[in-house]
Amino acid sequence: MIKMNVGIIGGTDGLGKTLVYYFRDEFSVFITGRDHVKGKEVADELNVSYIESNAGLANISDILVISVPIEHTSDVIREVAPFMKSGSVMIDVTSVKEEPAKTMAEVLPENIEYIPTHPIFGPRTTFLDNQVIVLTADRKGKWYEKVYNYLESKNMRIIETTAAKHDYMMSIVQVLTHFSFISTASAIEKLRVDISETEDYESPIYNLMIDMIARIVAQNPYLTYNIQSMNNNGPKIRNTFAEAVSELRDIINDENEDEFVKIAIKATKHMGDITNALGRSDKAIAALNYEYVYLNQFIGKEVGLKHIYSGKIHVGILESLDNKTATLKDGNMIKKLRIANIRILLPKELYEWKLENWKTRTESVSCVFSKNVNVETIENTVLNMENIIDIKLTDAYNGPQIAEDSISLTFEITSLYRQDIENVKKLFTGFGGTIR
Repeated sequence: MIKMNVGIIGGTDGLGKTLVYYFRDEFSVFITGRDHVKGKEVADELNVSYIESNAGLANISDILVISVPIEHTSDVIREVAPFMKSGSVMIDVTSVKEEPAKTMAEVLPENIEYIPTHPIFGPRTTFLDNQVIVLTADRKGKWYEKVYNYLESKNMRIIETTAAKHDYMMSIVQVLTHFSFISTASAIEKLRVDISETEDYESPIYNLMIDMIARIVAQNPYLTYNIQSMNNNGPKIRNTFAEAVSELRDIINDENEDEFVKIAIKATKHMGDITNALGRSDKAIAALNYEYVYLNQFIGKEVGLKHIYSGKIHVGILESLDNKTATLKDGNMIKKLRIANIRILLPKELYEWKLENWKTRTESVSCVFSKNVNVETIENTVLNMENIIDIKLTDAYNGPQIAEDSISLTFEITSLYRQDIENVKKLFTGFGGTIR
C-alpha cells in the first residue's frame, strides 16, 4: 500500500515538528526548514525525509502543511502556490486565520483545495485525544471530508466556523489571556518579587495561577507578539482590558467598596457555570498534589516513573521526596526527577514494561510433595505471586529415592528477579514440600 505524502513546511521546530510524530506512522512525511543542516539532523532523528526546497516539497505533497511563524505564513503560501501538486490540499496551522484564508483564496488555483486550520494546542502536547482543532474552510471539496474523518478518528474535538469568527474567539482565548498573564508577570518582575520565596506562602490557587502564567510567558515571545499584533480584534481587546484594570484600581484607591462589590458580582454572573468551574479547578488543585501524595506511600519501594515529555521510563527504589523532586536509586545510580514532569506507572504498566525491557530469569526447581498434591493449585498460586512470569511442570518422579506416598515434581519457573524464585521455593515448603 502506497502511503500519501504529507509535506510540512517548518517541520523542524515547534508545532510543525510535533505534527511529524503524529503523521509519520501513517504517511510518508517530508519536511523543510530554514536551516538545512538542522533540518537534515531532525529528519534523521524522526526517521522522515528532508527536502531543501519549499517548492519541491509542494510539488510532491498530497497534503501540504504550512507551519511557519504567523508573519511569514502568507509569503510562504504565495511562494509555493504555483508548485502545488494538482488535486492536493494546503493546510495552514497558524493561530490567526483571516489573513492566511484570504491569501489561499487569492493565489491557489481551482484544482487545489485549502483548509485554514488551527490546532488549539502547543508543541508540548503529547496526544491528540480530546484536543481542540478549528477548521475555517470557506469551501469544502473532496479533501475536507477526508481531513475531518481523520481528525475525528483521533478523537479530536472539531470546531467548524469562519475565519472571522475564529479570530474573534481567539482574541478572547489567546489575546486577552496572554496579555493579562504577561502583564501580571511583568508586574511581578517590576516589584522585584522572588517567586521561590512566595512558595512558602502560596495557596493552591496561587500555585496554579503562577504555573499557568509561567507556561504562557515561557512560549516563544515572537509567536506571542504576533498573536497579539496580527489579530484584527487585538486593539479593542487590549484597550478594554486596560480600561477594566484602571477602573478597578481607581475604585479601590477611592475606597469605594459598594462599586467594587457591584463590579465583582456582575463579572461573576457573566462567567457562566460557576459550579462546573469550581469542580474543574478543584480537580486541577488536587492534581498538583496527587503525585506527591501517591509517591509518598512508596518511599523505600520500587516505582516506575515516566517522563511525560521524553517518554523515558525510570525504574528504581524511591529514596526520598521533597516538594519538587523525586530521588530514585537505580542500582548504583541516583536519579533526581522533577515531580511535575513525571507520570507514575500503575503496577500493571510497570510489570508489562519490565517484560518488554528486562532480561528474565528461568530456573528449574525440584520438590518432593505428598502424592495427593494438586499440581494445578500449585501452579495457579505461583502465577499469582509478584514478578512471576511463567511456571511449567517438566518432570514427575517417584522412583526408589522417593517415599512411596510422595512424588518429586520439577517445575521450570520464569521470573523477573532471582529473589522471586527463592520466594517460590518458600511457597513450596509451605505446601509441605521438601526442596531437593
